[in-house]
Amino acid sequence: MNDQFYMAQALRLAEQGLYSAHPNPRVGCVIVAQQQVVGEGWHVRAGEPHAEVHALQQAGARAQGATAYVTLEPCSHHGLTPPCAEALVRAGVGRVVVALQDPNPQVAGRGIAHLRAQGITVDVLEGELNAAARRLNCGFVKRMEQALPFVRLKLAMSLDGRTAMASGESQWITGPAARADVQVLRARSSAIITGADTVMTDHARLTVRADVLPLDDEQHALALSRAPVRIMIDGRLRVPTDMAFFQAGPVWVVTYQTPPANTEQIEYIQVPERHGHVDLHAVLIELARRGINELMVEAGPQLAGAFMQAQLVDELYIYMAAMLLGSKAQPLVQLPIDLMADAVQLDIVEMRALAKDWRIIARPVWA
Repeated sequence: MNDQFYMAQALRLAEQGLYSAHPNPRVGCVIVAQQQVVGEGWHVRAGEPHAEVHALQQAGARAQGATAYVTLEPCSHHGLTPPCAEALVRAGVGRVVVALQDPNPQVAGRGIAHLRAQGITVDVLEGELNAAARRLNCGFVKRMEQALPFVRLKLAMSLDGRTAMASGESQWITGPAARADVQVLRARSSAIITGADTVMTDHARLTVRADVLPLDDEQHALALSRAPVRIMIDGRLRVPTDMAFFQAGPVWVVTYQTPPANTEQIEYIQVPERHGHVDLHAVLIELARRGINELMVEAGPQLAGAFMQAQLVDELYIYMAAMLLGSKAQPLVQLPIDLMADAVQLDIVEMRALAKDWRIIARPVWA
């Protein structure tokens, strides 16, 4: 067994926090003594013990002189919980292997420095496991490094690239398997953002639907224990507050107008206007300030296109159905491009069949 084997195990543990750890990073830890795993742990949710603490508790005295494999640099600061670097020192761990140095300015190498100052050997991995640790916490990393959330745009389209009929009718383009996959995407997101048109036309709620969430019992319960924040962009405050979106629980409403007073269900966020619309970059800055790591965009062609036009999208989830909606149907995004040279290039990360539909994961190549 080698470092890569045990770190891969730690990463699998970290994935257990995919739905519940927000706004904290997803972290896993494996403690190994004499080629035997003696402790395992992962971070469940903010305010609760970190992965290292769970693993150390399981290992007990066997942690003395052992190697700890941690997917993210152990914290060295006092937050809602004590610093994990100090816990590793007190337990007498002899070596720590880290997949990713923490991008959090409060940590930023200090945890590693503290461990080394106490005589503990620390190795930071490079290559695929380092990249996997970054991907697992893509939103946390981006928020720490750029003060912006990781933006994931979800789209559903026919084979001819249409997303709704001319009337706005769009239910349903994709089948049950694809729609269930969208629920997983919602559940892992810190927040879901949409536009006024989607709320009024589709009567959208944008909640995580427990009845179709395809997870095992433990992960299902964790996903439902933390609902993503639901956000609507309504620049002119034209959506009536008796719409289904408001009845489904607390929401944030983003506007460039002077908003009314907050209510028990609605929190208003005022941002600058830009060309008659809310300034989307300012929206993202504010959401990052509020701790949003991963933002899912579920919106109509206009708002989806606005995010693309502003080059604010990090990743696209495109669900493609085996049907043709015809030339009168609405396009996937409103993205006015005249020249082939200006076309948005995409790197295809994955293509997967979901029953009769296809899911395409792609990343825009912003010049």
